[in-house]
Amino acid sequence: MARQHAKLVVITGVTRGLGQAMTAKFIELGHTVLGCGRNREAIELLRRMYRPPHDFGAVDVAQENQVEPWAARLLSSHGAPDLLINNAAMITKNAPLWQVPAEDFDRLIDVNIKGVANVIRHFLPAMTARKTGLIINFSSGWGRSVKSEVAPYCASKWAIEGLTQALAEELPRGMGAIPLNPGIIDTDMLRSCFGGSASRYPSPKKWAEKAVPFILTLNSRDSGKPLHVPA
Repeated sequence: MARQHAKLVVITGVTRGLGQAMTAKFIELGHTVLGCGRNREAIELLRRMYRPPHDFGAVDVAQENQVEPWAARLLSSHGAPDLLINNAAMITKNAPLWQVPAEDFDRLIDVNIKGVANVIRHFLPAMTARKTGLIINFSSGWGRSVKSEVAPYCASKWAIEGLTQALAEELPRGMGAIPLNPGIIDTDMLRSCFGGSASRYPSPKKWAEKAVPFILTLNSRDSGKPLHVPA
């Protein structure tokens, strides 16, 4: 099989979980990763592990005043990405909606919805100018169904489904926006909800072995489709 053309991949939330696992797998397959996360120590570790042209920045996607200069720097040095993967997200502690503190609810909305919009706002113009590239926004099974005690997270992922499908209608031919349900993976967020039973599910590393090759098969014909990573 011919080697796939190397892609430039922007990933948010690379310091743990799925983002960290995707970063390792994309790089292993010969692609260049430009990533961000809030944990400065973890970002420094990634910088030591993966030398340029890979690039990692300490950025809180909920803060547009951090996203804007980060995106500008990467676009100046690398150009528009082929894949823009909005993975960064958080979840609140299990609780009925009315017991979730306002500051926790607000923070979740800021990261899970506004953070995605911030990243798109500052990378997409360069991508549309080139008329190529995919935006993949990570959704969830809870973006297509619901569960008690995770209402804020459900709300944010239902929003991502609608935001992404509407964005797909706005893009030029040759581009695409895809809401992607990654499946159920043993991450810190899942442990927050499931406790010890989260260990029954695949690790992020094992998940990435299938997920990254699947993501690399996606193209503009998949735009607007609510997809999921095959189990």
